[in-house]
Amino acid sequence: MGRPLLNRRLDGLGTTIFAEMSALAAKTGAINLGQGFPDTDGPDEIREIAVAALRDTGAHLNQYPPGPGLPDLRLAIAEHRRRFHGMHYDPDTEVLVTTGATEAIAAAVLALVEPGDEVVALEPYYDSYAACIAMAGGVRVGVPLRPPYFRLDRDALRAAITPRTRLLILNTPHNPTGTVLTRDELASVAELAVEHDLVVVTDEVYEHLVFDGEHVPLASLPGMRERTVTISSAGKTFSFTGWKIGWVCATPELVAAVRTTKQFLTYVSGGPFQPAVARALRLPDAYFTAFRDGMREKRDVLVAGLEAAGLTVYRPQGTYFVTTDITPLGFDDGLDFCRRLPELCGVVAVPEMVFFDDTPEARKIGRPLVRFAFCKREDVLAEAAKRLATLR
Repeated sequence: MGRPLLNRRLDGLGTTIFAEMSALAAKTGAINLGQGFPDTDGPDEIREIAVAALRDTGAHLNQYPPGPGLPDLRLAIAEHRRRFHGMHYDPDTEVLVTTGATEAIAAAVLALVEPGDEVVALEPYYDSYAACIAMAGGVRVGVPLRPPYFRLDRDALRAAITPRTRLLILNTPHNPTGTVLTRDELASVAELAVEHDLVVVTDEVYEHLVFDGEHVPLASLPGMRERTVTISSAGKTFSFTGWKIGWVCATPELVAAVRTTKQFLTYVSGGPFQPAVARALRLPDAYFTAFRDGMREKRDVLVAGLEAAGLTVYRPQGTYFVTTDITPLGFDDGLDFCRRLPELCGVVAVPEMVFFDDTPEARKIGRPLVRFAFCKREDVLAEAAKRLATLR
């Protein structure tokens, strides 16, 4: 054909870096510390609820669930927000079940952004943000988090907001840097959102993986309940990433806007998994505490291994990723380094430069940064550390 087949808004996005690096791991047999999925499943009791739902033909859970999600799951989500964050959402009008957090983000951006609107996001950012903004015809504006501390630059955030700004996307705990925004930093975001009458979409999928500090939902701050679309999911908290069950909590008006878009993306999904996630959200506090503490131990194992390998390591406050700087090993290009790493030592990681905009400042910050995932068994992390040590 005479013209490009791909919509020009998506030009340059191509295959995600996660797919590329996971394929490289499969091809070479390398240890995959690139894509963020656990190598063990979540609680057996939760999985068995999904198995029972698959077999219970009388419950019809293998058919389309209700558009907003099963009522009991929406109730469990509302209970979870109240239990852990002291926030009250009406499960009938203020909760929407989605196909993972990725769809929730896509539906929110597509629903709320007009072509030409500016969308501000902390940089580096998860690559789906860029794709969603592009599909909506929005203009991406990055506010960089700079090493070594990756803290919010409040002056830069204020400078990034213009009369064309429509939306802020905020991710805390932050992937890939592991930064957990403080209450004071979030108060600065809230102040600007109220001042400029902005909607904020918050990606809080790592809300239960905070090792240092605390997770403060932006919607809990004054003036933010009515202008925040809060997004989370079951995948990261319960180690069932393949189930793709996420959710949105917001005012009825915002939920209605997101639902309008969501219904034309997948309509519904994951019927048999929804009762299982409802039960997971009601697990005792001991589960969430043990999950966090176990992941903290894994973080420490990998951080020690990466430091022993000679990398500059930025210890994360949250998530299950750790950011490193490869320059002490004599490398300066993270993408090239990650493509060569399986051959060099049998490990796969992800270059963070793909999470930055293509600007001189962003390239300078992101070029030497590489992300490793530690949501793996400790014996796997120890073996990866042993292999990485050969790079010195």
